[in-house]
Amino acid sequence: MGTPDFSVPALDALVAAGHDVVAVYCQPPRPAGRGQKDRPSPVQARAKALGLPVRHPRSLKRVDEQAEFAALGADVAVVVAYGLILPQAVLDAPRLGCLNIHASLLPRWRGAAPIHRAVMAGDAATGICIMQMEAGLDTGPVLLEQTLPIGPTDTTGELHDRLSALGAGLIVRALAGLDTLTPRPQPDDGVTYASKIDKAEARVDWTLPAIQVDRLIRGLSPFPGAWCLAGEERVKLLRSRLADGSGAPGKVLHGFTIACGIGAIDVLEAHRDGKRPMPAAEVLRGMVLPDRLG
Repeated sequence: MGTPDFSVPALDALVAAGHDVVAVYCQPPRPAGRGQKDRPSPVQARAKALGLPVRHPRSLKRVDEQAEFAALGADVAVVVAYGLILPQAVLDAPRLGCLNIHASLLPRWRGAAPIHRAVMAGDAATGICIMQMEAGLDTGPVLLEQTLPIGPTDTTGELHDRLSALGAGLIVRALAGLDTLTPRPQPDDGVTYASKIDKAEARVDWTLPAIQVDRLIRGLSPFPGAWCLAGEERVKLLRSRLADGSGAPGKVLHGFTIACGIGAIDVLEAHRDGKRPMPAAEVLRGMVLPDRLG
């Protein structure tokens, strides 16, 4: 049960490990592209390529949908970034319950955007937890956990790919050892919630310290992308690092080095409207930055 790119390696790993995948659940196709035609999710497309049966109900709240799920007779459900709430009847249907691949070190960053929030908060590490699902939001006991360090220039996009691969390997291990693993209840201390990213958060506030601006840029890269105004043009900033220098917030010190409330950052990659993402040096060959970014 999964929908986006993040979920695809887990599906591939389950198939490669020889598990009998009786059904793949994902969210329904969504309008996309210029023609706004319905486009299947990455998981639906991959399942079709693998010849697996796919279901994409808009909700699992209906009794008939729950009955169809129970009729599969599954031993276990593997859930990773599915995007729909599982009612108790669905959680109870598989003989061994539902296992979730969650991209954080629980109980830190329960919720929708754990990778973004870990980078934006300046966490030194993140990871994958294989969790037994229950009715609460990511509150279930943890079966397996693996830590992944967050480097000083890592973006959410880079961590997304590493964590996706890590989760795929860990779920195969969890299923192989399900009879011997001891569920570990999550502690009450250290609970934080990774709320969904609001696009209103994405505008860069140059009055903040450089360390916070840098984390925002890396945390929102590649989506939705932190942005600022260069004159009248809106530019997304996709990669950065801390830099020497100081000045009025938003002042262009040299090249693509920008002063913040405290300190400065180097913008390493940016995305102008109507163009592809480019390294800073390439961006500067095609535009002249104003004295100050907004």
